[in-house]
Amino acid sequence: MNIQEIMKAAQNMQAKMAEAQAKLDTIEVEGQSGAGLVKVTATAKGKVVRVSIDPSLIDPAEKDVLEDLVAAAINDSRAKAEVKAQEEMGKVTQGLPLPPGMKMPF
Repeated sequence: MNIQEIMKAAQNMQAKMAEAQAKLDTIEVEGQSGAGLVKVTATAKGKVVRVSIDPSLIDPAEKDVLEDLVAAAINDSRAKAEVKAQEEMGKVTQGLPLPPGMKMPF
């Protein structure tokens, strides 16, 4: 490859990375806790967009349990968002000769 081809490939990669990053805002994942009684929907970028709490959990005496379940559901949605983000970014970097363990974007 000559330098012009390398530069063009880098520009194409940059455009694909920007596309993939924008797409992550449109992909939603759902985290759950308490056997689905608490659900959190987030984008693949990790932005929480919705929280759903089953009415049976809304008891002032169980406030601590509810707070723990909400935190667990948020963490579950974030973990799923990270997986989705890596899948989407992997599609962009597929075929690139990256060293093992190197993540994109840098």
